[in-house]
Amino acid sequence: MRMKSHWLMLASALLATGSVAAPDPGPLAPLFRADVGETRAALLLRDGQVVAKRYAPGYSDATRFISWSMAKTVTALLVGDLVADGKLALDAPAPIAEWHEAGDPRRAITLRMLLNMASGLAHTEVGDPVEASDTNQVLFVSGPQAMAARAIGAKLEAKPGAKFEYSSLTTLILSEIITRTLTTSTDPRERARAYQAYAERRLFTPAGITSARLEFDGAGTQIGGSLIYMTLDDYGRLGSVLLAGKAPDGTQIVAPDWLAFMKTPSPDNREYGGQLWLNRPGGVDRRPALFPDHGPASLVSCLGHLGQFVIASSDQKLVLVRLGKTQDDTPTFTTLRTRLGQIVERIPLAARGETRR
Repeated sequence: MRMKSHWLMLASALLATGSVAAPDPGPLAPLFRADVGETRAALLLRDGQVVAKRYAPGYSDATRFISWSMAKTVTALLVGDLVADGKLALDAPAPIAEWHEAGDPRRAITLRMLLNMASGLAHTEVGDPVEASDTNQVLFVSGPQAMAARAIGAKLEAKPGAKFEYSSLTTLILSEIITRTLTTSTDPRERARAYQAYAERRLFTPAGITSARLEFDGAGTQIGGSLIYMTLDDYGRLGSVLLAGKAPDGTQIVAPDWLAFMKTPSPDNREYGGQLWLNRPGGVDRRPALFPDHGPASLVSCLGHLGQFVIASSDQKLVLVRLGKTQDDTPTFTTLRTRLGQIVERIPLAARGETRR
């Protein structure tokens, strides 16, 4: 029988008592070894309680960390709020006027297809060379003044709904849909103000997130595929929302059916839901995005460039956040992913009917 480590005994005590005396960095130590790259901050929550928390030198509670593609999940949560408000419909044609001219095959693209990364649009997330990718060109070279317009203007390369293709530009279109739903203004400041106010009112404030900074392009479109900044603790609060869609006081802030949709495997990629990665085998890439051999299949994660993770496991009432810099698609990244999975699998499943104390 494997001997329990100090931190596993701590997690077991938390399972039994629902509380801990103080955060312990021990469980997170494997994430700060050199063989996983540069971990700048990490946090482990169990049933809303801090089990472990650790920063690298130079980082603290005051630091706002870049989300990279973890922003996609925030965008999807806001889309869900508009669906709950009756302003958008999941299986209706996406409300992009530019696609609704007679004979335009893009009229068939639905909101669900965009959320599942199956629009069929000719977007290239990572080109060869990398600087030639649509995402890098739009975000950093020729498109910053009107990013969504560039994304919307792409032609189809596949039948809508028939092919998974991960794309930050697709999420930019979702951000633009949110903005157009909230305001008819073309003034960039007003568009950004409307988006920010809605995000604060419907998601951030109820969730207790106070540090979020949203970045907008020159047209006032939130760069919802990649650019949000928050503190480590607020990323933990985002992960807590992903457990059951609830605020810290128990108020439902994300509709259960919307959260269930986000966590449902998409038709074209079993490890991807609605702008959210799933701990399932059968993805389209040769490497799994998460760790299906570790932890429950119900586990989900926001996942950002260079190894940003907000992991949420409802069956364990667990949130694990890792922020830092590890080059994607390298053996080092594989080690990081394995270490995260090992931390997760050592936390026991929550007892049926267990509630926060």
